[in-house]
Amino acid sequence: MLSISVKEILFWKKKQLFKGGDHESLALLLDSVGGISTSDLNSLSINPEGNLYLKKNLEFLENIWEDHLYNSTPIQYLCGITFWRDLKLKVTEKVLIPRSETELVVDIVGKIFGKKSEKLLFAELGTGSGAISIALVLAYPLWNGIATDIDQDALEIAKENYINSTKQSNLKFYCGNWWNPLESFKGKLDFAISNPPYIPKDTYEKLPKEVRNFEPKIALLGGDDGLKHINEIIQNAPLFLKERGWLILENHFDQGTKVKQLLLKNKFTSIEVVNDLSGIGRFTIGRYK
Repeated sequence: MLSISVKEILFWKKKQLFKGGDHESLALLLDSVGGISTSDLNSLSINPEGNLYLKKNLEFLENIWEDHLYNSTPIQYLCGITFWRDLKLKVTEKVLIPRSETELVVDIVGKIFGKKSEKLLFAELGTGSGAISIALVLAYPLWNGIATDIDQDALEIAKENYINSTKQSNLKFYCGNWWNPLESFKGKLDFAISNPPYIPKDTYEKLPKEVRNFEPKIALLGGDDGLKHINEIIQNAPLFLKERGWLILENHFDQGTKVKQLLLKNKFTSIEVVNDLSGIGRFTIGRYK
């Protein structure tokens, strides 16, 4: 541990932000690599006469910050972690960085099922870092979850995040494409959830380079119209859901109406496009019969 004055770290922080970037990204760097939480720094800045302790020196932290600024490398990958809801998750370039807007999917599940105490069984298709499934089994300890991913490396990260988040044992992991690993669960799921690749090909080519150059293409690209994987998930969902089981999907901001039509075509009812906090139709949900 390196002792440093609060005045020095505050000056350093101001200097880094002058180069570019945002407060949230720099706070993640200071917390995850430097070992200084935002709350600690805020409380100490009121009386900046004291000292605090760094895990790494300022030069080391500055090099990471400049990599983020000048090479557009996502700060989450450089730090190896991200914060999502109340979770601290490991992330590498093998998994998509979970977005804050996706946090609402946990609330959507809560609104559908309430704080019911009975045991439910759910599956998440394409779990990535495991964020959604882990948040759900922590919120509902009586539920059992199954998290799948086509990439074994991503699945190992999700498993590690689960082990680091809880001592519970109500989440299992299966490797494979969409429904393929779930043959033994046909007709048994109370609900299924997925944030699949939904970016249309033309849109993908225009994504910011910090996304296009670093985040896994397999987790973003949804075919020519962005609906390739969503369509596959919807078509096969009736085989795996219980009667009146729910399917909850995240989609591109302009796909809600099309996803709704796909759900209707496959005999879903109670279909609703749910807006995110920006008023964008980010999620489409439906009940099977």
